[in-house]
Amino acid sequence: MNNSTQKDEHELSTFLDSGIYRFQNSNAVFIDPVRVLNRSYTRFRVSPSAYYSRFLEPKYAEKETKVSSNSKKRKRKQKKPHILNERERAADQRHQEVKPVLLKAHEALLGATDLLMIMGKWRTEICSSSECGVEQSFVELGRVWQAPMYEITFNFNQGNELQYCSFYRCEQRVLPLFNNLVANETCDDVEAEILTRRYILPRQSCFFMSDLGQIHNLIPAESNCGFNLIVIDPPWENGSARQKSLYPTLPNRYFLSLPVKQLTHTEGALVALWMTNREKLYNFVQKELFPTWGVSYVATFYWLKVKGDGSLISDLDLFHHRPYECLLLGYCSLEEANCKYQSGFRAIKDNQIIISIPGDYSRKPPIGELLHEYVPGPRPARCVELFAREMTAGCVSWGNEPLHFQDSRYFSGKLDH
Repeated sequence: MNNSTQKDEHELSTFLDSGIYRFQNSNAVFIDPVRVLNRSYTRFRVSPSAYYSRFLEPKYAEKETKVSSNSKKRKRKQKKPHILNERERAADQRHQEVKPVLLKAHEALLGATDLLMIMGKWRTEICSSSECGVEQSFVELGRVWQAPMYEITFNFNQGNELQYCSFYRCEQRVLPLFNNLVANETCDDVEAEILTRRYILPRQSCFFMSDLGQIHNLIPAESNCGFNLIVIDPPWENGSARQKSLYPTLPNRYFLSLPVKQLTHTEGALVALWMTNREKLYNFVQKELFPTWGVSYVATFYWLKVKGDGSLISDLDLFHHRPYECLLLGYCSLEEANCKYQSGFRAIKDNQIIISIPGDYSRKPPIGELLHEYVPGPRPARCVELFAREMTAGCVSWGNEPLHFQDSRYFSGKLDH
């Protein structure tokens, strides 16, 4: 057995435990979000059927192919020559610059045959077993006059975490749902109820559910209690999201008011911002948003989206629907953190690629573990995710629907102990 084969087997073994596969001699990693998320839970498991239904369920895939095929036919009939404007030319130039890196990363995936075999098993094992029904809209719930009266009821796991401390020596705990920091400080998952619906909260996690006007309540009293990893996934104005009524979007100027610097730890913070490929948005972030937040840009990562067979979800050169999104990275209060960063943390290499199969619309892969080696300040990292739609262990999730993907319908049930 040669060294290369041994390394491949080691990576595969590591992947089965961690959900992260690092390709040899490559700046790319493949992640299985389900495996990564499940490391936040002890008794429950995120359902692969619920997470990967968009790109693994055969019926859906056939439907997608037919729709795509028909739309291509329509486009061929209606196709007209299009001259790129200045912004489109700039966006295309950025795409052409990163395209070779994306292709190399995709080639690395296609060359990892053992990993592709595992992905193939997901396709054959996937089923539509997740619960059906209309999801609860926390956005709508938070707008009604009764919102301050809504509560969340924790049902603790008796005989296990009830020994955590005397504070938890009860089977239930009831807390205000909105405008309140709701924490599960135990080392076990917690089942919670809201208006008869069940939600699963991971260990040592908390959320603050509010609109943008209340985010100042998240600012710590002392900066040494601030966050050194800040992940932000803003609801950018998006024609597709608006047409499908998937979630409410906000104009760009609203994000200027995010108190990123006030949330930052004394020793600085790594800020990770998700964004689309629009040139107007890219210019806004670089010229206005990051400077207003006090963030110094460092690097760009790319999330390359693939199907269960390893193929890209769309053509790489498809102008308005490219199969990747950007993650812009920068440091806030870098002056204060500079000394520590230089001596103790790796420099961030530009154009790193994260490959994964997408989940639900706008659902981003969990990237916290990939970023920890670049985070300044204390360990374990103090993490906050802004505009979050799900929770992970050890992180504060803020937004108007941080419990969206915590609904029990997205989980496959309890593990027996």
